[in-house]
Amino acid sequence: MELNDKLEILADAAKYDASCASSGAPKRSSEGKDGLGATNGMGICHSYTPDGRCVSLLKILLTNFCVYDCQYCVNRRTSNVPRARFTVQEVVKLTVDFYLRNYIDGLFLSSGIIQSADYTMEQLVAVARELREVHQFRGYIHLKTIPDADPALIEAAGRYADRLSVNIELPTQDSVQRLAPEKNVHTIKLAMGNIRLKLDEKENEPKAPKFAPAGQSTQMIVGADASDDARILTTAETLYGSYKLKRVYYSAFSPIPESPKSVPLAPPPLLREHRLYQADFLLRSYGFQAKELLPDSGNLPLDIDPKLAWALTHREHFPMDLNRAEPQMIARIPGIGIRNAQRIVELRRMRQVRWADLARLRCSMKKVAPFIVTADYRPAQDTTPSDTLRKAMADVPQQMALFPELQAA
Repeated sequence: MELNDKLEILADAAKYDASCASSGAPKRSSEGKDGLGATNGMGICHSYTPDGRCVSLLKILLTNFCVYDCQYCVNRRTSNVPRARFTVQEVVKLTVDFYLRNYIDGLFLSSGIIQSADYTMEQLVAVARELREVHQFRGYIHLKTIPDADPALIEAAGRYADRLSVNIELPTQDSVQRLAPEKNVHTIKLAMGNIRLKLDEKENEPKAPKFAPAGQSTQMIVGADASDDARILTTAETLYGSYKLKRVYYSAFSPIPESPKSVPLAPPPLLREHRLYQADFLLRSYGFQAKELLPDSGNLPLDIDPKLAWALTHREHFPMDLNRAEPQMIARIPGIGIRNAQRIVELRRMRQVRWADLARLRCSMKKVAPFIVTADYRPAQDTTPSDTLRKAMADVPQQMALFPELQAA
């Protein structure tokens, strides 16, 4: 098979893996040195950096042949899809050639399981080793690790890769046993635990060998089983606390032709995936707990974001006086983020915070209005029912026009 044909198949097969950002990678550059490539610590995988640059990586599978038959996976053993396999040298050549053409800033490499977990992991490590040692590649490398592989192979992967990831796939052990019988949740968590131990060793002993400086991540599929958002967020919260994950990624289940009857025939709303990412950010950065966002079983509301939903449920905290409130509580106000909360605290050390100050900080004035008190502002109707506020603030879907100029005329 021609290399371009392999690339078409294996790049398309990799699109279902969402866990491919490069945040946390150390800054490296080949400028003035031997080798090629660079990392800048910003997001990668077709993301936009704060200064507006779009950065990307080569995201491919080593192969989509697989001995596993995970029911939710397009590359499962019984799936009727075109198959291909790269050699180690072909992946290295593609990475180097694409970098020299300024197409990519790094590599995200995963694979189906071929022959055995150890053999597959050896192939992944061989790619990273050749890029680093032979071609002096200084760009970003993210390797998907195989949980059943020998820990020594995963340790070797950490020496060459910036980030490692072990996908837990589904939020409950029952779902994994039912939909991915060849996988074992205990083995997956054991691999995560071993990676964490290596990361802690490096953190506590600076002279220890380099190991995955951008940490580890995982991915959960949303909508492939009956797990609700409460269960998904509780699992994510446990993973963050137990394994010091940098990120948990969420991927909406995508049915394919001839899907088995054990998985849904229709995908979940993409907005559900978006709300989970918003809730995940609240867990990681705002100090929320999963039980605060969803105290009972169920899914996050789709019409409003999770922070607004929490505020509408906890009206006893509002309206909140910005000149007196604790910084962490200010950050929980809808329309005010962490950075603006810090700016408000700094401002009130010099003088009282006023309504116009929030406009200058570019806070979302429509959202903050019912929830704050400033030196010159108090909501006219701070007892407005939450249902009324929710209707006023809900995200209303709008149909985009094909020819807006003609409609305007």
